[in-house]
Amino acid sequence: MPRLPVLLCTIALLVPSAGCSEPPQKEIDRAQQAIDAARAAGAEQYAPETYNAATAALKQSHEAVDQRDYRLALSRAVDAGDRAQEATKEATDNKAKARRDAESAINAANAALMQLEARIKTAEAARVPAREIAPARGTVQDATGTLQKARAALSAGDLPAARSTVEGLESQIRSEIRVVEAATTLRTVRRPVRKK
Repeated sequence: MPRLPVLLCTIALLVPSAGCSEPPQKEIDRAQQAIDAARAAGAEQYAPETYNAATAALKQSHEAVDQRDYRLALSRAVDAGDRAQEATKEATDNKAKARRDAESAINAANAALMQLEARIKTAEAARVPAREIAPARGTVQDATGTLQKARAALSAGDLPAARSTVEGLESQIRSEIRVVEAATTLRTVRRPVRKK
């Protein structure tokens, strides 16, 4: 009779380990699906740290299976799935922010370009010599092409390219606006006052 409690305790200890007597294939498959979904959401680019942690955990799960440590394999597979889901959310959020940033930069550069075009017309009306506003006209032409490229990249979903294409463009245009305004002011001040 005294051996019965010992036998029951031994059985109780063996039962939990029986649940991990084979590879956790369902969990590994779920983790792989979650990683695939994260990749499709752009996690490699927009949430690289979390995505890499997910793929590393899945790799560790496979290694644990090879070593027949199914408990560790299960733990790593679950961790991989959780991290992959987190990477998907991060990627979605970061991608939306990147789109907003790119659109904002393009819109700001476009607004500055419209101001420059208006200042050029004002300068022409004030009879500023063409050679003085030629650089501004060149900036308008270059900026128009650059904005077209940025918008094409934005439409194609290449948000980093869209943002980098217009990097510094607004400040370049605003610098040219100041030059044209100065030339216009100088021309207006120099113009002799006609006597009636």
